[in-house]
Amino acid sequence: MAIASAPLDIARIRADFPILARTVHGKPLVYLDNAASAQMPACVIERVARYQREEHANVHRGVHTLSHEATTAYEDARETVRSFLNIPTLRETIFTRGTTEAMNLVAHSFGRTFMQAGDIVLLSAMEHHANIVPWQLLREERGIEIRVIPMDDRGVLDLEAYERLLEGPVKLVGVAHVSNALGTINPVAEMTRMAHARGIPVLVDGAQAVPHLAVDVQALGCDFYAFSGHKLGGPTGSGALYGKASWLEQMRPYMGGGDMIVSVRFEETVFNDLPYRFEAGTPAIAPQIGLAEAIRYLRSVGLDRAAAHEHALLERATELVGALPGVRLIGTAPEKASVLSFVMRGVHPHDVGSLLDEEGIAVRVGHHCAQPVMERFGVPATIRASFAYYNTLEEVEALARGLRGVQEVFGL
Repeated sequence: MAIASAPLDIARIRADFPILARTVHGKPLVYLDNAASAQMPACVIERVARYQREEHANVHRGVHTLSHEATTAYEDARETVRSFLNIPTLRETIFTRGTTEAMNLVAHSFGRTFMQAGDIVLLSAMEHHANIVPWQLLREERGIEIRVIPMDDRGVLDLEAYERLLEGPVKLVGVAHVSNALGTINPVAEMTRMAHARGIPVLVDGAQAVPHLAVDVQALGCDFYAFSGHKLGGPTGSGALYGKASWLEQMRPYMGGGDMIVSVRFEETVFNDLPYRFEAGTPAIAPQIGLAEAIRYLRSVGLDRAAAHEHALLERATELVGALPGVRLIGTAPEKASVLSFVMRGVHPHDVGSLLDEEGIAVRVGHHCAQPVMERFGVPATIRASFAYYNTLEEVEALARGLRGVQEVFGL
């Protein structure tokens, strides 16, 4: 199978990732857990180390050289993120520790500003817990209602039902751009247009989309977009939230503390301008600098070429794994990105994961922080193989061989 008309030099790319050279249980590492956390190229590791060695200081307000250098690198990273997502302004580019913090920020700041008892937040049936639990907390506090956009047996959202659900006091729509449990690519631009026709803002969880799709928040039209740096080869504890200034300017800060203020007296606090009013305390300086380096590396690879390669890997994995007897694929949407979830008749997913690990193959097993998805498909957990541009067809074939070996162990 040809991977692309202009294929990536996979051997050269893999040489940029030190961890891919290691062995596990005496076998070459086959890392297929990229949806949980992608591996970091050497340039990201070195950029973070350089900050720690040569530039480490707190950002903003410092007058000494190290603080100036750290601030410059940190704010340059913000510009890299802004450009990467085509965010209109730096004011709308908020650094967070990742998607989960960004979702909580919107739930608490937007929710407490605009939502009252009886108001509705409309979420898709395939949301990650990070876009469910914060709204449940707000429900307990404010008495809001959560309604769910259903999906079919392929893992495709029902847009006719969605349109009907938009009627009533819906104050926000929350939807994953790409499902972490199913790989479904949701039509968020169309869903945003439908919501905006009724004056309803849209929050998009982009954690699984940003590593695999070219994301342009202005083209999507959404009001909020969140992602995590470690999903695309950056450090853990890095990420960002895009929010339209027209909303952010009305929202009360999520957390209070240093750097998010202009002045503080016991009688009154004056909050800082955007984006800083949503960035209380000492930030994750090194991780965000590393995130910017990861974005630069991904751009150097070429996001379109990387996506084409990943799609070929997913197609081949779907073909090989789906052909195994007793395997049920979970999530068969026509538009998918880089995730293959499945169950194997007669074998618990955790046993599959453990046996694959003995062969050096790393996959994720469990509910993937998407328990409502598991309930919808009638399974307690799935095995999830997720692919990045540094994976190979040989690794896909190793996964299939490993699964056949699991079946042999269980006499299937």
